[in-house]
Amino acid sequence: MVTCHHSPLILKQSSMLQSGASLVVAVPPIAFILKALTGNVAARRVQLADVLRRDPAFVHSRCSQSRSAGSKCLSGSAALTLGPVAVNLTPTASTERQLDVQEGAELAKSRKRVFPETHPPGPNSARDPYSYCNTPNGSEQAWEGHSPADYRLLSVQVMIRHGDRYPLYTIPKTKRPAIDCTLSASRSPSHPLLTSYISHMGLGGRAKWEAPLNSVPRIPNHSSCEVGELTQTGVVQHLHNGQLLRQAYRHHSVLPSDWSPHQLGVETTSRSRTVQSGLAFLYGFLPDFDWGRVSVRHQWSTLFCGAACDCPARNRYLEEEQRRQYRLRVADRELEKTYADMARTVGVLTRHLRAANPIDSLLCHLCHGLPFPCASAGGGNAGKCLTMEQFAVIRRQQRDDDLDRSRVGLYRKYATLAMHPYLNQTATKMERASREGARREEVFSLASGHDITISPLLSALGLTEASFPRFAARVVFELWRSPKQTKKSSSTGERSKGKGGGLFIRILYNGEDVTFHTAFCRSHDRHAGQPLCPLENFLSFVRRDMFGIVNATSYREACYGR
Repeated sequence: MVTCHHSPLILKQSSMLQSGASLVVAVPPIAFILKALTGNVAARRVQLADVLRRDPAFVHSRCSQSRSAGSKCLSGSAALTLGPVAVNLTPTASTERQLDVQEGAELAKSRKRVFPETHPPGPNSARDPYSYCNTPNGSEQAWEGHSPADYRLLSVQVMIRHGDRYPLYTIPKTKRPAIDCTLSASRSPSHPLLTSYISHMGLGGRAKWEAPLNSVPRIPNHSSCEVGELTQTGVVQHLHNGQLLRQAYRHHSVLPSDWSPHQLGVETTSRSRTVQSGLAFLYGFLPDFDWGRVSVRHQWSTLFCGAACDCPARNRYLEEEQRRQYRLRVADRELEKTYADMARTVGVLTRHLRAANPIDSLLCHLCHGLPFPCASAGGGNAGKCLTMEQFAVIRRQQRDDDLDRSRVGLYRKYATLAMHPYLNQTATKMERASREGARREEVFSLASGHDITISPLLSALGLTEASFPRFAARVVFELWRSPKQTKKSSSTGERSKGKGGGLFIRILYNGEDVTFHTAFCRSHDRHAGQPLCPLENFLSFVRRDMFGIVNATSYREACYGR
């Protein structure tokens, strides 16, 4: 498993600090990918990252607190401070605001950038140099659907990250990556289902859509990609993933051929890339599905916390974690020098380079086989380009940050409170699906989110060694029932079936079974007659045990204290 590293930069709105409603914005971390090339080409090191996004759940909670104290919350473009220097952090392309309107989200809403705890990889540990890009291929194996003989699959719940997308920001004074976001089966990468998928999406008006999802386009459709738009690669990634799970579950009939609207659940944030990724996955899983039986629910928070998003303690842990990250970063002189060198290369101020988040654009260049940006012609630095050596410095700083994050433990506390509502909902669905005759219960659930959704989910489950969520990453929860126990009659010696078998859970990340790496099943002896993890372990963890890390016994106590 590839382990990636991330070390965000923290910016604070100074005018809000005194009011008690601080707005903390983190420039995203960087997922490090090592590409080992053969021949006479040197090894390339590339630091990859997603871009700045802000969490509505955090803003909702903090604004509620500040209003009660008579303070105001920010709206519109926020003036941010980096140390003593003020910058106005706004997108470099006007299309970002247009896209946000399409997606039913205002640019001014704040989303916290958060990451899983990871550790530096050992030498040559990068099994797949393009694991973050997640280039579609037919060689991937999925371990979903595997179980001991005669076990019955009762329900499946899937959380995905959206697929490959266009950058949200561009590097100042450089050309934007030239990528076509229309869909064509004749362009690579493609998929056997792509043509029929395009046609089927035109019938989407027959489904039930929660506002504002009914106004979001169902396929990417711009010949020159809009900011943050899902690419054809992103669509193909999820057609591929959905088809993988269709094949994995084809013998289990988890969703019967005559499935009812109650048995299928689909929810997504309002971003077009998550809506379209979810639909591509669903089509790969259920080709030519009946739109009339589909209802798509809207999740306003990237944490999928529904009505349980308010948690003051969660926000405090995140603020403290970001302060820790910021202090560590600004103390790193070599890192600051590297950022300054990069800014001089393209001819901008260092603070403007940071605000434009160059790593996001570089990620896009790498994943699409494009050369790294260079200084524009006509300037004093014409012909000079950003280098891999500059990213090696960032990687070193990230390893330092990973070790410090693990030592301090603030992020794990944040993740526990951030993802409890989603995990509690997952547990409840499993309990309902396990009831005898649960014909009207939801047995297949699909949630389409972001890296900032999956990252805290992995950490909350105790998967501290998990790799950073790549494009089209997936976490799968499976519920299984063992065969009914047989008992021998003392009088006749005949065997008869007893009452229902036990309930068990499997958790898979990108097709790998990670159940016995989770906090709730790490100590389970799978060789002592039971090869799967008992569901009761998961239920106890979600309802009580997971709060031990914050010295509490319930979500309410952890969020608000005794």
